[in-house]
Amino acid sequence: MFVLNCSVKMENDKNSEIYSKVVRAGKRTYFFDVKATKGNDLYITLTESKKTFSEDGREGFQKHKIFLYKEDFEKFKEGLDDVLLKIESMRNSGELISEESSSIEAYSSVSFDDL
Repeated sequence: MFVLNCSVKMENDKNSEIYSKVVRAGKRTYFFDVKATKGNDLYITLTESKKTFSEDGREGFQKHKIFLYKEDFEKFKEGLDDVLLKIESMRNSGELISEESSSIEAYSSVSFDDL
C-alpha cells in the first residue's frame, strides 16, 4: 500500500515543495515533486522535460506536467504497477507488442469528453 503521511510546517509559499527527485533518462529529465497546499494536503507533480532546438538553433525545453492528488495516489500506483508488470512479463516471455495491439486499439477511441 502506498501512503504518504507526514507533518508539514508551512512557510509563506502556498505550494511549498517538500521533496524532489530528478531522474535523467537520455534526452528527457523527469521531476517527481511532492508539494503541500496551505491546508497541508500533499500532492505530487510529475514533470517531463525534453531539450529542444528551434529552427534558428536556440536551445529550449518542452515540458509536460501532471498533478497527482492524494485521493488518486493508490489508483495511480496500481495502474503504473500493472503496466510495468505487463511490460516485464512481455519481455520475459518474448511476446511481441504487435500481438497486444488489438487490445490497445480498443482504448484509442476514448475521447477526453468521456473522462
